[in-house]
Amino acid sequence: MDIYEVTGNKKQYIDLLLLADEQENMIDIYLPKGIMYVLNDNGVKAECVVTDEGNGVLEIKNIAVAPEHQRHGYGRALIDFVATKYKGAYSVLQVGTGDVPSSLNFYGKCGFTRSGSIKNFFTDNYDHPMFEDGIQLVDMVYLSKSL
Repeated sequence: MDIYEVTGNKKQYIDLLLLADEQENMIDIYLPKGIMYVLNDNGVKAECVVTDEGNGVLEIKNIAVAPEHQRHGYGRALIDFVATKYKGAYSVLQVGTGDVPSSLNFYGKCGFTRSGSIKNFFTDNYDHPMFEDGIQLVDMVYLSKSL
């Protein structure tokens, strides 16, 4: 397994990016300033984009694992990689996600705890209703962990 930074054409991974953020113009907001990592394990299995949010905060803006490779530890491996790489350079790693049990459970197992929310984020910022696990996404939940 190899995790490496993508410095060139980040949009070549648009299929993975769209798994975590299904509206391309929203991806276009953070992708240029984000640092992208790809996990390769006999082929690309997952990606992660992080941004510097200031005040010692690093945010995971996008993390996705190809559907056929989910539940094999690739998402956790990316989070562990980012946390290790940026420990000391940042004090907090945060992520915003939908208020959906499967996502909240995943991040909880990775050491994140609830730290805030943005009311109506998904309904106000996306041009169509978004659903995950049959639940409509409305509020964005922020989770964080100390680095």
